[in-house]
Amino acid sequence: MFKSKIFMVLLMFVLLVSVAGCTKDESSSGKESKSGDSKEPVTFSYYNAASPGKDMNTNETVIGKELEKQTGVNFKVEYAVGDINTKIGTMIASGKYPDLLVPDAALPKVLDAGAFIELNDLIDKHAPNIKKLYGPYLNRMKDKDGKIFFIPMEASQGFIANPNIDQGAFWIQRAVLKEAGYPKIKTLDEYFKLIEDYKKKHPEVEGKSTIGFTALTYDWRFFALSNTPNHLAGYPNDGGVQVDMKTHEAKVYGNNDDTKRYLKELNELNSKGLFDKEAFVGNYDEYLAKLTSGRVLGFFDYGWQIGQAEDNLKNAGVDDKRYMALPITFDENTKDQYLDPPSFVSNRGVGITVSAKDPVRIIKYLDNMVKEENQKLILWGIKGDTYEVNDEGRFYRTEEQIAKTSDEKFREDFGSKIYEWGWPRGNGLYADGNAWEPRRQAEVAQMSYTDGDKKLLEAYGVQVFSDLFAKPEDRPWYPAWSVQLEEGSKEQIFSQRQTDLQKKYYPKLVLAKPSEFESIWTEYKKEYNALDVKVYEETMTKEIKKLIDQAE
Repeated sequence: MFKSKIFMVLLMFVLLVSVAGCTKDESSSGKESKSGDSKEPVTFSYYNAASPGKDMNTNETVIGKELEKQTGVNFKVEYAVGDINTKIGTMIASGKYPDLLVPDAALPKVLDAGAFIELNDLIDKHAPNIKKLYGPYLNRMKDKDGKIFFIPMEASQGFIANPNIDQGAFWIQRAVLKEAGYPKIKTLDEYFKLIEDYKKKHPEVEGKSTIGFTALTYDWRFFALSNTPNHLAGYPNDGGVQVDMKTHEAKVYGNNDDTKRYLKELNELNSKGLFDKEAFVGNYDEYLAKLTSGRVLGFFDYGWQIGQAEDNLKNAGVDDKRYMALPITFDENTKDQYLDPPSFVSNRGVGITVSAKDPVRIIKYLDNMVKEENQKLILWGIKGDTYEVNDEGRFYRTEEQIAKTSDEKFREDFGSKIYEWGWPRGNGLYADGNAWEPRRQAEVAQMSYTDGDKKLLEAYGVQVFSDLFAKPEDRPWYPAWSVQLEEGSKEQIFSQRQTDLQKKYYPKLVLAKPSEFESIWTEYKKEYNALDVKVYEETMTKEIKKLIDQAE
């Protein structure tokens, strides 16, 4: 009898626990479902380590208010100040994160800490628009276990070149081209000869010596120098490797003849007094100031890094001191590949953290914002206010609208700035054939051209500046630099040591006496080859072939 009572008590206890557990699960499930469909006002926290900005609420902007009206969701946005790794490290140590996080270069640390929740089920159940936009790339978003922990920033929807070059190119001051009669040049030798001839005639600019050619080498931007031989050889920006188009084998070029040839050219340029000796010691701001000064005749860089200098020159009305991008290669018969093919960068993105109060509402907000009509609102704005549509359905902007949407205060108030980067989005072409981004629409670019721009384009027989460049070949893995290397792995260590070695030796190679170049190159190559080159190449080849398989 006593045993029976004990049994009954235990049974009742088990049943109560089971009911309580079911009630808790049902309550949680019901709350999630109710919350996900709700449009009740709610504010989530968001931290963006990828770009600078002003801390504010998204609903303080025109775009944010509209998206809040559609979803009930507002984000309190905070941007990175100071060292990213320190800030992210503090989050990891405390275990407390914002609801939504863009960790930028600290992404591996965030993933290792388990700070992001898995998104597979959330995307499947609540994000049809994300699935549609990122459809071709969903496999590339998965880790080795098939899990998705973050959404990369951009999904390409077909190819369209930026009319005004925003990627790599050899830039030359317009005054140099004008004085030479706007010659059509292709090779590096022709490019340097133009600069040499011009500097002989114009050794000074406003009392200061003319700089024939400079280079950006500061901090992580050093790739603007180390990538250059790759472009001259007819390859796109795949980072530290050149990928064979037939075999898809990846080979480093930091120790090959392309790099040696370019550094030797710079060495010879330096011996003639044409290379900027301060290039290896100046910081980024000093580099931009030099470009703005009008003293620099040429340089290699990526258009997105020199925008501030170009804008300053344009606003100052000194058209001859502005620069033009040229698709220079080593040899006449080399096809340039400066323009990026459709790409997918899978090692940067935005994730929902383990601290998120309501992942369903967050993923639904992100899903809603990638609808084409909302992408057009975010990037183009409002028809009749920030853009127009012609009879053929082509989007364009008037001169007044271009000026309006370029104003920093307007961009901040409208929301163009806060939504510009750090959220899921597309690029390329909309279903109606218009460019995803206004800056890639030829009609917008042409409307913003100055008289000097038009004269230059006419002299070279092109409609927009990108017409001078070859169309990119299809590279389904592109870009290889987005391959995520495991922190502390042999491949990651090689990548870091390669950069350290280049930063040590490139200044020596460029600034040495020509008679010393070969011996320094031999020394550099010996140290380079002592690194884990083979391991790195094998891993990159394997990853590139995997990306190709995922794209098929």
